[in-house]
Amino acid sequence: MNRLDRLNFNSLQKNFQGALYYDDSTLHRAQKAIYATDASVYQEDPLAVAIPRNSEDLKLLIRFAKQNKTTLIPRAAGTSLAGQVVGKGIVVDISKHFGKIIEVNPAEKWVRVQPGVIRDDLNKHLAEYGLLFGPETSTASRAMIGGMIGNNSCGLHSITWGNTRDHLLEVHTILSDGTEAIFNNQTISEYQEKTFRDTSLSKREKAIHAGMWGILSNPVDQELIQKQFPKKTVSRRNSGYALDALVDNLQHDQINLCQLIAGSEGTLCFVTEAKLSLVDLPPKAVGVVCIHTETLAEALIANRTAMRFKPKASELVDKYIMDFTKGHHVYGQNRFFMVGDPEALLMVEFWGKTTEEVQRQVEPLIAQLQEQKLGYAYPLLFGAEADKAWDIRKAGLGLIRNLPGDLQPVNLIEDCAVDVDDLPEYIADLAELLQRHQLHASYYAHAGAGELHVEPLINLKTQEGKQQFRQVLAETAVLVKKFRGALSGEHGDGRLRGEFIPFMMGEEVYELFKQVKKLWDPDGLFNANKITDTPPMNEFLRYEQDQPHTPLPTTFDFSKQESMLKMAEKCSGSGDCRKTELTGGTMCPSFMATRQERDSTRARANILRQYLTGQEHPKSQSTSQTAVDQEMVKEVLDLCLSCKGCQAECPSSVDVGKMKAEFTQQYYQTHSVPLRTKLIAGFSTQMKRASIAPWVYNAVFSNTVLRRMANKVVGFHPDRTMPALNKQTLKHWLDHRPASNKPKDSRMVYLFCDEFTNYNDLEVGMKTVELLEALGYEVIVPEHVESGRSYLSKGLVKQAQQLAIANIQNLKGLITENTPLIGMEPSAILSFRDEYVDLVPQDLKRSAQRIASNSLLVEEFLAREIDAKRISAEKFTDQPRLIKLHGHCHQKALSSLSAPKKALSLPVNYKVQLIPSGCCGMAGSFGYEVEHYDVSMQIGELVLFPTIRSQSDEVLIAASGTSCRHQIKDGTGRKALHPVEILWEALRKN
Repeated sequence: MNRLDRLNFNSLQKNFQGALYYDDSTLHRAQKAIYATDASVYQEDPLAVAIPRNSEDLKLLIRFAKQNKTTLIPRAAGTSLAGQVVGKGIVVDISKHFGKIIEVNPAEKWVRVQPGVIRDDLNKHLAEYGLLFGPETSTASRAMIGGMIGNNSCGLHSITWGNTRDHLLEVHTILSDGTEAIFNNQTISEYQEKTFRDTSLSKREKAIHAGMWGILSNPVDQELIQKQFPKKTVSRRNSGYALDALVDNLQHDQINLCQLIAGSEGTLCFVTEAKLSLVDLPPKAVGVVCIHTETLAEALIANRTAMRFKPKASELVDKYIMDFTKGHHVYGQNRFFMVGDPEALLMVEFWGKTTEEVQRQVEPLIAQLQEQKLGYAYPLLFGAEADKAWDIRKAGLGLIRNLPGDLQPVNLIEDCAVDVDDLPEYIADLAELLQRHQLHASYYAHAGAGELHVEPLINLKTQEGKQQFRQVLAETAVLVKKFRGALSGEHGDGRLRGEFIPFMMGEEVYELFKQVKKLWDPDGLFNANKITDTPPMNEFLRYEQDQPHTPLPTTFDFSKQESMLKMAEKCSGSGDCRKTELTGGTMCPSFMATRQERDSTRARANILRQYLTGQEHPKSQSTSQTAVDQEMVKEVLDLCLSCKGCQAECPSSVDVGKMKAEFTQQYYQTHSVPLRTKLIAGFSTQMKRASIAPWVYNAVFSNTVLRRMANKVVGFHPDRTMPALNKQTLKHWLDHRPASNKPKDSRMVYLFCDEFTNYNDLEVGMKTVELLEALGYEVIVPEHVESGRSYLSKGLVKQAQQLAIANIQNLKGLITENTPLIGMEPSAILSFRDEYVDLVPQDLKRSAQRIASNSLLVEEFLAREIDAKRISAEKFTDQPRLIKLHGHCHQKALSSLSAPKKALSLPVNYKVQLIPSGCCGMAGSFGYEVEHYDVSMQIGELVLFPTIRSQSDEVLIAASGTSCRHQIKDGTGRKALHPVEILWEALRKN
């Protein structure tokens, strides 16, 4: 393949309406580095990245690829596990502009969509019709229809809803000659009429129809296909091209080339639109019986029994994965149903109109299992409890990335499928194979469909590991063939399994596959070297280098993750960070707004990994591309809001906010610190100076003209308002207020007077003190310095470290479980719980950890006291109020919203509803900065602003974060209150 020169791309750029990244500028190089990987173990820089806006852009790309003898690599969510979207070509990302739901026909139960529509988002739209699109991958919150077609995805309920191929009624495509074509179901006579008599067909489409008929109608080829493909009882089969499905349909007088396109990995044409059949929503009662077993083999035998009772799903999770949920911030709470410490869980789902109907289905299954002495516990879960259990199963891939060291689970033999009845024997043989290689593996997923995701632990950074990588797949292929199974059930062949297709199917069938590719794509324009002519599976691995890397000295302590590099490497590429606001959650707010891969947590982890290993772009033909540099990393990290959503919501807990702060600190060691950064980081100092004459400050920033001028000088957006200064600080008020009449038996608490409350949110601080005193607590503000949050947010970690050390030294003798440290501003008080522990020296670690465990948001403290029955509703009004609560990002990541909800619900007639928002978009100074203002407001407009605007004036808006309240004010004109302000107002004043 020839290297394309810049002039050729410049010519393409003139008429291209989307975005194109191809040159050696920082942004373009960063984009190519980001798209060099997917969720697989492969990495190769593309020649370019294209983000087309419409079908005309796609046609331009096809013509360009043909003229320049290169290939187009179609990419949706980029969650491919076999390297389908990695290669030396032009990556074509359809995820941003091809996301329209075009038409829904509820009467005939079908929908027409563009390929960039996300599966879960589609089903939220379809719910109002009582319908859904069935195939359901574990990545359904970000997996797109185009990718699901490419991989013929199926997922958790495949035994009920089948795979994508089963639901693909029609596709609109662009062929390799740039012409458009529509493929759908036809009778044989209709197909022949179109093939041999329709003069409107393009030359390429006519050749496709005629050539495919030549293969399908040939009795020799039919017999070969029937003999060499996996046996028909293997429901998951996604190796090669689906000629077997087409041959089977001939018996019903039907031909639908959509069946071939499904599972073709984008190697035949470019899909621009798809018509999908839909199914009815499940009934309201959905129950999951969780069968606890002593061994994996026992669970697989139990699966055979379970399948006789016709469940809707039967999924397995082994102990290895379950152990990773222990202590996990999110998934640890999902273990509530587990009895003891099972070696495996078989999760079997049943549906019914009522829970009683589901129980009637489950009871005979449990009785049969007990009679066979299979399993020892069988809890039955419904509703939200069942969802939490399923989340453990779905998070399997990400959770197992939490393993320390270079020995990591690899996607290799995770997609092999056999007949359900063969599964116990196949897994037993496979376990023996792995034991011969002295390899441990995890086992989970689709037991009911005859497929377990088996992921052996291999160190791909060593030559021995790379050899094992290849050898295990080669031996497993022999084993799968023995059972007449499929080497790929749903994840596809890609770069991983493609070279084994000739062995699995036989050379004659493989030649048919090559004929198919030639018919559709004679010049190799579409995703070359996938399915046919695939290179060796152990080339272009992420870890091409064998030389050891000296860990980068860091200010933060990364020892819990082994190193900063190890944390970056924990990103599996599963793309949980690419979910939208419709799915919910906080991670990742900037991606939700821009829908650009470079703004995802995954992209940031990837670019940091490449930077920290000093990687040259593996086997790149471009001599101008060298190791990933700091400017590229800075570019990709720019829109990270440090919301901490990734710390909680990423299954691998990849804390990009922490890594961004560390990287920025190191960047400033060789670059000057900008003035604006210094001013923001030194917020407390600036406010202290301004508070000498607060009326001057307020006069400037309350005047629109003066404010806009001042903002411009600093580098803030002119439309952004500034928080006002109070006539006095909270500390001044505390020092000069009359002594309180504290009860003799009052409990003592320490209050952290953070810098934001001290200077800008005096009312919040005053009412916190007065509320706590009214509830019987003595409030003491101990000696301490500022929190350091503003320094952390700007990457000046060394300065933040000094403040952390000072605070721990000041407080280490005071803070205990009985005398907790309470804070009002989440970003400040939660620094004790998060960053401080990793900033202080070893001799202060134990003190920092003790303070961390006893540092509470004021809402957490109130909720704890309510549970201890030390606070009751008697002190509060019984007047009804409706409160809409928005949570601070750090609060969601490091605490939860259950505490403020409980605290605000203390008055008996106060009703609290959570706003299903992620980040507000302000994120400290982020929303002030001129270059970030628009994204900040876009984030607010996703959920938060529209929800607040729709509320009547009587509804109270609650938000703990000072930045959140300011963003709400600027975005909606509404005043949001801190929860303590609402509770203070609710106190009975008599």
